[in-house]
Amino acid sequence: MSVVPGERLCEMLKAKAIQPVLLDIGAAVAPPRVWGPIAPASIYVGFDPDRRELHEDAGARFLRSVIVNAAVTEKPGVDKVRFFLTRWPQSSSTLQPNTAALAEYLFADGFTVERETTAHAQRLEGVLAQLSLPGVDWLKTDSQGTDLRLFNSLPPPVRSRVLAADLEPGLIDAYVGEDLFVDVHRDLAAQGFWLSNFDAHGTVRMRQGSLRAATAADPRLTREIIEWAVRPSPCWCEVRYLRTLDWMKRGDFGEREYTLLWVFAVMDEQYGFALDVAMACEARFGADAALALKEEAVSLLRRAYDEARHGPPTLPVRLLSRLWRKLFR
Repeated sequence: MSVVPGERLCEMLKAKAIQPVLLDIGAAVAPPRVWGPIAPASIYVGFDPDRRELHEDAGARFLRSVIVNAAVTEKPGVDKVRFFLTRWPQSSSTLQPNTAALAEYLFADGFTVERETTAHAQRLEGVLAQLSLPGVDWLKTDSQGTDLRLFNSLPPPVRSRVLAADLEPGLIDAYVGEDLFVDVHRDLAAQGFWLSNFDAHGTVRMRQGSLRAATAADPRLTREIIEWAVRPSPCWCEVRYLRTLDWMKRGDFGEREYTLLWVFAVMDEQYGFALDVAMACEARFGADAALALKEEAVSLLRRAYDEARHGPPTLPVRLLSRLWRKLFR
């Protein structure tokens, strides 16, 4: 679906001298693609103590970028943490993998701890102070099990003004004592966020012994083939939360925050909510403050309608798919 071009979003931000602060905990591969449209107008701060997959030019597109080679901790007075380096770098964590729970799934070997190390650790509050950043506008954290506690480690005045949050909580106990989705959702909903996006991911639930037995019975039944052929079971999810307008109304948020929330909603293709934000901005700051936001939101809704009208008949397909599952599964 079409969205407002990145150049247009950057122009809108620059016209109001807005420089979004984007915080990336777990920057092992690259900054989130969703941030691309506003990168030239934004300040990017990435954290990752395991540099095996860190791209040196990860923040090159941004107005300003900083990579912090440290783990993030929620514990006050702690400057070092134990870090478990796993076979898959993206699975490394300050939490120990839960081998008993993972043993039920084919991807368990990716969580094998190759070595333990002590990593330099910093609290988010301290890093923001060092960089002279007053707050965070969009927080993305993929800390492998500690997303919620890291979000809550932000000082309350900073945390209360975060407008968007991307987290990757578990649906199974992949790590000992990890923050699960049920914890994340309950907590963030209570803090004035609504769930904008939810993508479940997983792997085949199958023990290694069963895999070996299947391969012995038929050499064609390799792990790769089984992972391709068998429906995966949900193990973790990627979720995005945006601030509710009720929360915004109760706080001392200005045009900057309403404009940014509108921009974030557009980037997430939440065009209906973008119009909600524009209307709330108009009610609070007057018609002039929200005119461009309203016009763009209506244009996007119109474009979404046009594309849906001329695109494939997705609704009948969904209905037929549901009927098929009900009758034959």
